[in-house]
Amino acid sequence: MSGLNRTDRPYDIVLFGATSFAGALTAEYLAGHAPEGLRWAIAGRSAEKLERLRERLPAGTEVGVLRADVSDPASVRALAESARVVATTVGPYVTYGEELVAACAEAGTDYLDLAGEPEFVDLMYVRHDARARETGARLVHAAGFDSIPHDLGVYFTVRQLPEGVPLTVDGFVTADAAFSGGTFGSALNQFARQREMAAAARDRRRHEPRLVGRRVSVPAAAPRFAKEVGAWALPMPTIDPQIVRRSASALDRYGPEFRYRQYAAVRRLPVAVGGVAAVGAVVAAAQLPAARRWLSDRLRPGDGPSPEKRAKSWFSLRFVGEGGGRRVYTEVSGGDPGYDETAKMLAESALCLAFDDLPKTAGQVTTAVAMGDALIDRLRAAGIRFRVASSR
Repeated sequence: MSGLNRTDRPYDIVLFGATSFAGALTAEYLAGHAPEGLRWAIAGRSAEKLERLRERLPAGTEVGVLRADVSDPASVRALAESARVVATTVGPYVTYGEELVAACAEAGTDYLDLAGEPEFVDLMYVRHDARARETGARLVHAAGFDSIPHDLGVYFTVRQLPEGVPLTVDGFVTADAAFSGGTFGSALNQFARQREMAAAARDRRRHEPRLVGRRVSVPAAAPRFAKEVGAWALPMPTIDPQIVRRSASALDRYGPEFRYRQYAAVRRLPVAVGGVAAVGAVVAAAQLPAARRWLSDRLRPGDGPSPEKRAKSWFSLRFVGEGGGRRVYTEVSGGDPGYDETAKMLAESALCLAFDDLPKTAGQVTTAVAMGDALIDRLRAAGIRFRVASSR
């Protein structure tokens, strides 16, 4: 039975890790945008912190409090069995995430996270996709800035192009924002696990069904000056292209042959060169335990940008899609990508899984495959812009 039909459970949505920086923002968003009759709860290790969070929410907010700890499997199973949809902010996911994925797959509970960790996502596919398909659970990773604007942005762009022809899309990311300690720690952890990440990807390829009659590719993007956006285009070491590839592989609408490349767009060459050097230095430092600890201490989990900084932050993703003699320019844009908009994306994804009329899917699925147009409609209504800039 699909998690969507588990109306006998006490909660529609449970937010796990609600007292983290991103979790608290998500709880505040849900409290402010909950539809009438929503049954939801906040969950985490510390009942005391959860109670303090509940007291901070707007007066009259009806929200349950559940104690659960990843080191206590019984509590995680109980959490999964109590909800139709579980959203979690507890990372790094490769360290703390699997127990909840396994419990949701077993219980037929829809699952959402903010994982931008390829190793974790690949491991969860190999270990839990088959069981989730049996129980009807939808396991949706990367339901924040990684990778909703990219995944749905490409999906939106493809929808503007002719059907049944080879298509290409290039994505260009610009943003002005700050990281939280938890996000920085997850990135360092990922950079330090290159060998494990490659092994998980190989194992996934052995388990994934081959694509028959269609071709989908996400080649490594090389640095270049992109005349189409008037900026230097630099490759990005993110999970987003892999998520887009899985959406394109699952949906025939992407055409018989589809290619996607993703870049960071930087106007000035010195900034571009400095950015490449900085990323390279962090990746190199992450290989050394002492350097990794030093970097982690600069920004601890739970720390994050102030409301004033977030209010000034923004993102813009521009896409150039081509196929069948047509070229289209689209844009997805919004405010603070790492926190305010990520909280909005996670919360709206949970509401979408809980209440919207969606395609029948199960197992590990992307936001485009599981929610597609319904989630775009929700995000537009919530202030994230999807628009066609021009076409010819």
